Amino acid sequence: MAYRRTPAVQARLDAQREAVLQSAVGLLAERGYGGCTMAAVADRAGIATGSLYQHFSGKAELSVQLFRRVVTHEIDAVNAAVALRDTPRQRIAAVVETFAARALRVPRLAYALLVEPADAVVDEERLVFRRAFRDVIATEIAAAVASGELPEQDPVLTAAALVGAVGEALAGPLAAAPVAAGPERGDGTTSSSSATTTSITASGGTRSDSTAVVPALVSFTLRALGGRDDSDA
Repeated sequence: MAYRRTPAVQARLDAQREAVLQSAVGLLAERGYGGCTMAAVADRAGIATGSLYQHFSGKAELSVQLFRRVVTHEIDAVNAAVALRDTPRQRIAAVVETFAARALRVPRLAYALLVEPADAVVDEERLVFRRAFRDVIATEIAAAVASGELPEQDPVLTAAALVGAVGEALAGPLAAAPVAAGPERGDGTTSSSSATTTSITASGGTRSDSTAVVPALVSFTLRALGGRDDSDA
């Protein structure tokens, strides 16, 4: 007869798994994928390393689940921002603005999500992540083209190009950011303001200079679409 877990045992395991994922998010934000080892995650979660294998077969599986958790929060944040805008162009700008601003607030975490070398299974998840953002933008481009707000173009191709350009533009500032000193919560935000303190960017300036990155990316996006950039007025 197969063993069946009691509700109490299952609840304990579920709570332990949640604690593991929250601990892994914190380590990812502080140390990146390289420092997010099974032993380090177990230590942060306060459990034996062997117990971690009750939930994940290895680092690759843990990394995928961790990636999906953080990405889900990012996509939810973008969709919430989009819902507050009235026109397709405004909604496209909201995608770029929200994505870039959140990335720069937690640069080590964003770097790990976007470009840090990782397992092949994580690279596959990154493609899913990029396509999710591409599809949000493509939907709004199609609506703007249909309404005459933007010139005729391939919405999916344009959206894919924009996602790639924004990711590349953020790679330098994110790579140059220092290790975050503050603890990380499970929703991908820090519990202190340490993640927004001064740091060195790829351009040689301070992190405070990176505040110009977000509006510059929004302006670039609107120009690339072929519509009028409001900053031109």
